[in-house]
Amino acid sequence: MAGGQHYADAAVDAPQPEDRNGVVRDYSVLVQAELARGWAREDDGLAAMARYALSAPGKMFRPVLLLESAQAVGGSAGDVLPAAAGTECGHVASLIHDDIIDGDELRRGQPAVYRRYGTDNAIVTGDALIFQLFLCLAECRHNGVPGERVAAALEVVAAAGVELCRGQVLEAEMTSAFVLDIDAYLAMISMKTAALFQGACECGAILAGAPPEWVRALGEYGRAMGVAFQVRDDTLGYVGDDAVVGKPASSDIRNRRLTFPLIHAFEHADAAGVAVLTAALDGGVPAERAVDAVGEVLRRTGSIEAAERFAHEHAGKARDALSVLPPSPSRERLEGFALRAVNRVH
Repeated sequence: MAGGQHYADAAVDAPQPEDRNGVVRDYSVLVQAELARGWAREDDGLAAMARYALSAPGKMFRPVLLLESAQAVGGSAGDVLPAAAGTECGHVASLIHDDIIDGDELRRGQPAVYRRYGTDNAIVTGDALIFQLFLCLAECRHNGVPGERVAAALEVVAAAGVELCRGQVLEAEMTSAFVLDIDAYLAMISMKTAALFQGACECGAILAGAPPEWVRALGEYGRAMGVAFQVRDDTLGYVGDDAVVGKPASSDIRNRRLTFPLIHAFEHADAAGVAVLTAALDGGVPAERAVDAVGEVLRRTGSIEAAERFAHEHAGKARDALSVLPPSPSRERLEGFALRAVNRVH
């Protein structure tokens, strides 16, 4: 992706407007511009599909984590901006493939890529965005980042991607065998979700030239925050609405996905509650009623509250991991970001 070097440090590191929660600097405009620039030069079908996939901005958690991690260890956001955009490319690629696997028709408030362009084209678009991630990392060399740092960051990002795939396979195995085991679930999300958070943080630190101790600390932060983020995500279908969350609340139930609150509810519900949960997951409850029926059991068993407590505990672990870093505005923003991840409503 060309263009990252055109952002002078003064422009990138200048104070940005805070988001409405007053927690993190809003880098989303810079990242979105970098993403758009990467596909602006091409006017073919692949570029059109990639632009569509990237056109509905998400929360930009991973790009911001990368940028703030770099700055927290004394680096420049401008130097690593292409890598931040690449992180979003990799994440969107995983969402494109997830939607095909899960059969979800809505993503970020618009039709999923496979619904808009067909399954074959969606697979190719996801593949292209993965390769774009690696191009973005390489682009950091043009911003003055030494090649050995880029190579080390590439190793971290590639390992995170492989771990994500292992997590996806484990989730499928758990679903098929109906494994009601919190520890197995946590191992799965640690791979499928948290690995990318960890990779983003470590990548930013490595590209900025951080010592190994700081890279490890930011990796621990990212891993704990990724777990917290996913457990909070598990509750949103029952406490939010589709228009805000960006995908149908019934997705987990329809795909028999065993999330933290569902596993907790199976362990704590009475026989009637277990029967409701089982019927919903087996398709014995009409789709329009399944979310409400399951949500009622989750509330009776305190499963939503249990999930939220667990998420907040891991957000605390994430913040504790940052204690080895020197005090800085970026470290403070990372600490606040962990809280934002578990207090969000979408």
